[in-house]
Amino acid sequence: MPSPRRLLAQSGLRPKKRYAQNFLQNASAARKIARLSLDGSPPDQQTLEIGAGTGVLTRALLDEGAHVTALEIDPELVSMLRAREDLARAKILLADALTFDYRGWASGRQWSVAANLPYNVATAVLLRLIEMEHGPDSMTVMVQKDVADRFAAAAATPAYGSLSIAVQCAMRVESAFTLSPGSFFPPPKVRSTVVRLIRRTQPAVRPRDLATFWKVVRGAFAYRRKTLVNSLALALDYDRAKIARALESCNLSAELRGERLDLADFSRLADALAED
Repeated sequence: MPSPRRLLAQSGLRPKKRYAQNFLQNASAARKIARLSLDGSPPDQQTLEIGAGTGVLTRALLDEGAHVTALEIDPELVSMLRAREDLARAKILLADALTFDYRGWASGRQWSVAANLPYNVATAVLLRLIEMEHGPDSMTVMVQKDVADRFAAAAATPAYGSLSIAVQCAMRVESAFTLSPGSFFPPPKVRSTVVRLIRRTQPAVRPRDLATFWKVVRGAFAYRRKTLVNSLALALDYDRAKIARALESCNLSAELRGERLDLADFSRLADALAED
């Protein structure tokens, strides 16, 4: 498999900072990602690769038998990828992952995502895919390690926050492996982790009022050093007495901070606040 450095040099190209380009050059890691992405998938399932880059993961996915559509925002890279005979079975699209019409592309089919995501858009892209109706069944993605840690974080740990809850409500999170900067060209300043997000058949919690639930979650982490009563009162303009009553009805201490509550606690608290 040709290296990203060599492919770029042959085309007279260089990595572009505006696209946060750090190309995966570890072929073994690409094969692992491809196999994880296809694990348990039906033979005809469509795989969407986000950020094809120099095609290392694209090639690995094709070698594993995937039906690949690959998105790439850089028109020069798109031209290079389309010219490669070894990628002829992949459909290469010039597209921005933040604005791409995923629903239209999927057309009601089952699909999955595989990607080495640029750090600057990873969270925004993933949240959009997680929240969309008829989104991907699974996503096997490379992200910055600290972001992967936040996805998988449990309550009462430093990485736990509203992002953890947003991901875990809809997806099961499995951290697969971590790569050093040397696995990329050019090397980033941080380590990267491959994480697999598998869509739940039912959400992890079912609060009565979703709008109240998300207000409570965001408000609970708005002032992390304050107690839950004070944080919600400041962030949401809730009456402290109302918050205290809701906490008491859920058998939760008024001295707790938001980071101590798990998904079920947040759901019960949101229900109690909605009822009061």
